[in-house]
Parts: sequence; structure tokens; C-alpha cells
Amino acid sequence: MRSFNPNDILFLAQAALWTIALSLIAFFGGGIVGAILALWRISTLRVLRMVASGYIQIIQGMPLLIQLFIWYFGLNLLGMDLPALMAAAIALTLYSSAFFAEIWRGSIEAIPKGQWESAASLGLSRFEMLGYVIIPQALRLALPPTVGFMVQIVKNTSLTSLVGFVELARAGQLVNNVTFQPLPVFACVAVIYFSTCFPLSILSRWLERRTHGHRQPVRSA
Repeated sequence: MRSFNPNDILFLAQAALWTIALSLIAFFGGGIVGAILALWRISTLRVLRMVASGYIQIIQGMPLLIQLFIWYFGLNLLGMDLPALMAAAIALTLYSSAFFAEIWRGSIEAIPKGQWESAASLGLSRFEMLGYVIIPQALRLALPPTVGFMVQIVKNTSLTSLVGFVELARAGQLVNNVTFQPLPVFACVAVIYFSTCFPLSILSRWLERRTHGHRQPVRSA
């Protein structure tokens, strides 16, 4: 047994980089899939709406931990040996995509109906309406909750330690197993998590204030 030392802090900091990397993979991968699902949710084709709605309900209704186990242990039983990083990235990407899809669908549907009607009166196709009129306005509404959900992604990466991926939480466990000093070890882990998540929370609140400040009051006819 040895004491907690600066080398351990360096090891935790390196593990935090893997936490950030996994979070970015989930954010961008989930964002791409979520954008497609959001467009399917508002599609005029009923089959696309049903597929997207079913996917979102299944993913949101299943704990992330179970999804991690399915991708890591479940596929292993079928003879597919996925590395822990890949299994974690897939599970977090799919998990994030379901929530991003609902955030962005809600932002699109929050745009007043009059904007759709005005765009249609100009002879724009549905694709052009979305690209030139609706989505640019929806982005302003979607930014605060999108950044806010990023905090949840960062914290949820700690679950990937249960499938053997060495991120920040798992690194803290490994250091504690050697030093038997849980208070300084996990205090350091908590500080690193806080240093990562708190700026995102501040950014989310700032974006929300900016969004509300730029909204124009609705005038009755």
C-alpha cells in the first residue's frame, strides 16, 4: 500500500481525457443520428414517424447500463468480441441520439405555425422550408438543452467502467485499490468531473438567457 501522489493525479487526468473523448464521440455521433430521427419524427410519411417514435421509446425506456451490457456482453455471447471502447461508444451514441431527437423535434415544432404558412406561400418546398426558415430558428431554441444534455453524457460515461473501459471513474477505482485512500482519490475525481461539467452548465444557462432575451413578443392580430 502506498500514499496518493502526483503520479496518481496525472493518471486520473489522462483518464479524464478518455472521458472527454468518449463524450465527444457520443455527442457528435448521437447528434447525427438524432438529427435524422428528428426529421423523421416530423416527416409527412407515417412509416418514418412510426420507426423514429418506436426507436426513441425503446432507447429512452431502457437503462443505459443495460444497453452497455447488451453491446459488450450480449454480442460477446454471439461470437462478436467488441472492444470496450467501441461497445461504450455505440451504446452512448444510440442513447444520446434518442434524447437529441426529442430535443430537436420539440424545438422545430415550437416554431409558430405562421412561419410554415409564410414559407409555403413563397412556394418553397418542405425541404426548403426546413433548411431556410424553420431549422435556423429552431437552432436558437435547441442550443441550451443540447449543451445541457452534454453534461448528462459526460456523467453517464462513468457507467462504461462496468464493461472494462478505463475512464475517469474506473481510473479512480484503480488508484483507490492501490492506495486505499478513497477520500483524496474520489475527491480528485469529483473535482475533475466538476471542472468538466460546470462550464457546460454555465454555458447552457447563458445560452438560455440569450435565447429568451432575443425572443420577440407575439403580437395578436
